[in-house]
Amino acid sequence: MSLRSQVRVRLLLGEDIAFGPGKADLLEAIRRAGSISAAAKTLDMSYRRAWMLVETMNSCFQSPLVKSAKGGRGGGGAEVTPAGLVVLEAFRRLQREMAQVVDAHLPAFEQQARRPRRRSAPKA
Repeated sequence: MSLRSQVRVRLLLGEDIAFGPGKADLLEAIRRAGSISAAAKTLDMSYRRAWMLVETMNSCFQSPLVKSAKGGRGGGGAEVTPAGLVVLEAFRRLQREMAQVVDAHLPAFEQQARRPRRRSAPKA
């Protein structure tokens, strides 16, 4: 078995995580579902958590990444803004490029890596 990489990048603004893999997934889910609530359900996340992530994203960028309408009789909804789409695409591109760079360096580590240990079966 060979080594594999797992690259996780987070963009920080002060103490806030302005953007990262979870927020990118949330933006994609909002784009598909058309609401924060529905997006949260697809990601197995509470509405409150999703809303907090959206608020953080919106406060960290010059333009909001998500625009929402209040619910009610006609229902609410949310959409990823043009700025959100730009940030999302740039982030996904950054993830792909970083993974390629790390993967290109893996052979040097594989030469020094031990074979993985066999995991023993749990005791009953």
